[in-house]
Amino acid sequence: MTAIELKNLDISYGDSKVVHGVNLSIPEGESFALVGESGSGKSTILRAIAGLAPEWTGEISVLGKPRSHSIDRSVSRQVQMVFQDPYGSLHPRKTIDDVLTEPLAIHGIGNRDERVDETLRNVGLDKRFRFRFPHQLSGGQRQRVAIARALMLEPKVMLLDEPTSALDVSVQAEILNLLKRLRKEQGLTYLMVTHNLPVVSFLCDRLAVMQKGQIVEIADVADLKRGELKEPYSRELMAANH
Repeated sequence: MTAIELKNLDISYGDSKVVHGVNLSIPEGESFALVGESGSGKSTILRAIAGLAPEWTGEISVLGKPRSHSIDRSVSRQVQMVFQDPYGSLHPRKTIDDVLTEPLAIHGIGNRDERVDETLRNVGLDKRFRFRFPHQLSGGQRQRVAIARALMLEPKVMLLDEPTSALDVSVQAEILNLLKRLRKEQGLTYLMVTHNLPVVSFLCDRLAVMQKGQIVEIADVADLKRGELKEPYSRELMAANH
């Protein structure tokens, strides 16, 4: 099955169109990257898929089901997003337990204690972290909590918006290894936004290069590793990452 399908996708903020005619098909189980410089429209596409950028035209389908412009609970159970900033994405006055049980409460899901403990374990945190507040955690631990929150509803698709860029290099490697393991264990599909091509090489199967709101090239990661991207802009990005 196709996990994410975008057809002729245009996205606007007010009067300015930021994404132009994007077509993309990501099969279930793939890890796919959107790369390009800041302002190229990468994160805006994630936000539209997640239901956070309502001004779009074209088609967005998730796991074969067309996405509407409104918040759709059935889609949000299947698709979850991990944001760039682990400091900003967790509520400072809510414990980790509050953060993780909230999605379960919204969707009327039981077994909350077991689910919280199991999901914390899955992201490498023991249950001592459960009743701590975000300020009591390191950046890497907060990002593990953010990933745990995204996993609570057992989604099939994870949208990853620069998930390691706010972290120290040593912690980045830990989070990338965690994401790689979770994808394998839980059969997840990833759509990741990043400007870091070594991260793409490590975690992804294919990539789309974006420039000024448009996809200029779609390539296999094997081509990236061999330095064989075709478009001049893609080659510029490769040179800038070396």
